[in-house]
Formats: sequence, C-alpha cells, structure tokens
Amino acid sequence: MAKQDFYDVLGVSQGSSADEIKKAYRKKAMQYHPDRNQGDEAAAQKFKEANEAYDVLKDDQKRAAYDQFGHAAFEGNGEGGFGGGGFADIFDEMFGDFTGRQRSSGRASRGSDLRYNLEISLDDAHRGRETRIRVPTSVNCETCNGSGAQKGTQPTTCGTCQGHGKVRAKQGFLTIERTCPVCQGEGRVIASPCGDCSGTGAVRKEKTLEVTIPAGVEDGMRIRLSGEGEAGGRGAPAGDLYIFIAVGAHPLFQREGADIFCAVPIPMTTAALGGSVEVPSIDGSRAKVTIPVGAQSGQRLRLRGKGMSGLHGKGRGDMYIDLQVETPVNLTKEQKEKLKDFQSSLKSSGKSGGKSTSPESEGFFAKARELWDDLTD
Repeated sequence: MAKQDFYDVLGVSQGSSADEIKKAYRKKAMQYHPDRNQGDEAAAQKFKEANEAYDVLKDDQKRAAYDQFGHAAFEGNGEGGFGGGGFADIFDEMFGDFTGRQRSSGRASRGSDLRYNLEISLDDAHRGRETRIRVPTSVNCETCNGSGAQKGTQPTTCGTCQGHGKVRAKQGFLTIERTCPVCQGEGRVIASPCGDCSGTGAVRKEKTLEVTIPAGVEDGMRIRLSGEGEAGGRGAPAGDLYIFIAVGAHPLFQREGADIFCAVPIPMTTAALGGSVEVPSIDGSRAKVTIPVGAQSGQRLRLRGKGMSGLHGKGRGDMYIDLQVETPVNLTKEQKEKLKDFQSSLKSSGKSGGKSTSPESEGFFAKARELWDDLTD
C-alpha cells in the first residue's frame, strides 16, 4: 500500500511555514496520542504516521529531499524511514507536561538539587547557631560504589556504539545520528546489575547534616550545601542542597533589616512627668530608656547598636522604641475624684492665661469649630 503524502497526513500545503507545520503536528499528535485512545489501533496508526511526517518536514534538509524525491529519498536501508524510537522522543520533548512523562537523555547526569525549609527564631537569627537536619535523599550505593554493577564486576563498553553513546544510520543519501538504543547514550552497559540499587548506582536514604546558621541571617535567605543533593546517575556528580531560612515571629520585636522595633507601653504619669524604663534587647540584656517630659503615644526613641547582628560581622543595627501612653483603668472612686480635680486645675490654668497643657487637642477642636462655623454661614 502506497504511503500517504506527508503534507496530507498533517493537513498542510507544501508551501506551509515551519510554524504552521508544527501547529498542525501538535494538533494531530494530541488527537491521536495512544494515552487518549487506548486500544484504538486506527488512532495508533495515525499517530505513527503524524510522527513520521513531522520528523521529515520539520527538518529543512529532509524536507528539501522529500519535496524533490518523495518517499523514495528515505527508502533503501531496511528501516522504513526515520522511525524507530525517535517519534516518542519528539513527542515527549513537545508534550512532556501534557502526558505526564519527561524526556530522558539516557546519559549519566548530575543529581537533582534539593530544597529544605528551615524555620528559626529571631534570637537564633541574631546569634547564629549550629543545627542538625535530616534530609531524605538518594546517595551513591555503597555496595557498587555508584557504578551500578554487581560487586566484583565493572560496566563494559557498549558493543553497539563502541562507547560513543550514539549510532549512525544511512537514510537514503543522508546519515542520521541518534542515541544508542542499547546503552541509552551512556557508552557503557552493565551485564550484572548491582542487587542493592538495581543498576542505578543510587539508593534511598535519610541523611543527617550539620548546618551552620550565620548570625544576622534574614527571612528568605538560602544556604547552599554543595554536593548534598540527590546522587548522580552511576557515578555522576551529586546535586546541591538549598536550605531556605524562615525567621519566626517574636512576641516583642519586629525586624526590618538590621533594625529592631519594639512597642513599649508607659503609664500616663510617666509620659506627663518624664522618667525612665528598662526594656529588653535582642541579645538578652536590659537597656535603660529615658522618657522625656510630655511624651506622646507614637513618639519614637532610638537606641544605637542594640539591633540585629549584621551578616559577616558587619556591626549591629539599631533598636527603636515606639512609646504607647497607657490610659489608667480600674480606678477607685477616690482616684476618679482626684483625677477630676486634676482636670479642673488644668482648665483653670488655661483660663488664667497659662500655657496650654493639651495643645494638640485644643488645636484640633479649634480647627473643627472653624469648619463648623463655615458650614453654618
């Protein structure tokens, strides 16, 4: 039975662009892919034909040869065109996410990187610390030392590709190079696989590691441990382990870079008369803070050098105290009477020409009265 024209298979014209051919192939491939048409031999055949057509038309040299000689350009080598294992590789490269499969190069490759999330306290971030973590990963098989071969044996050179990892085949007047189907591109084969790792060279294991958290580390920073990731295939280098730092909330302090902020409540009397209070600092010591006379809520005081440690020993940040004047509660009857007398004395002082004891509130309500007067005019 004569082969169908490759352009007809994909439903495009001979003058179609490479993008048009690619889009047509994607549509056909998804329509007839075996994963979506299980048990449908007709769909499987159309999927194969679409792969074969695209494998030729996507390549400028092959397409030029096909346009000039048709199917005859690829006959005569007994392989039936550019088939074999190439079609699945092409599809997996384009639709790996759709089918859930990933294309593999077959070569012994570097191991995957790993991520470990580590939460520490703000105190630990200030001081730095040593900690121990346990990471489930894959490590080189101790039985075969990562070679994948049974103890006492060694992988041998692949006889099909002679250790090159690729084989060449004549396709008409073209020579095509592809991954060796026997060794999957590694250039070596294992006649007697290791029983512990089944020839992969790696086994699953939980690894315990010592980690140094530097003083001054910030939330979101990461620490890289080279070579502590997944083991590479059959002796290839291991990946890296990345430890992502999350700094937990503190009951008293807020952090911004190297600076520390602390909201400190003070009694109304201390705010009015001035005084001093002791506040804790991040290093565990006490710091004496002088409260100025007439302190207000929201007023900020600065303590130099009482903040977080800087990374790499770069000094310390500052600590900022945000004052919060606390209104007294749960007053006794006697205290309330005294407070009323005190309030009356403040009003009397203002009427007699003395300086205002509440300039901000008086200023606010003076502006409010002006606004109300303007609205009633």
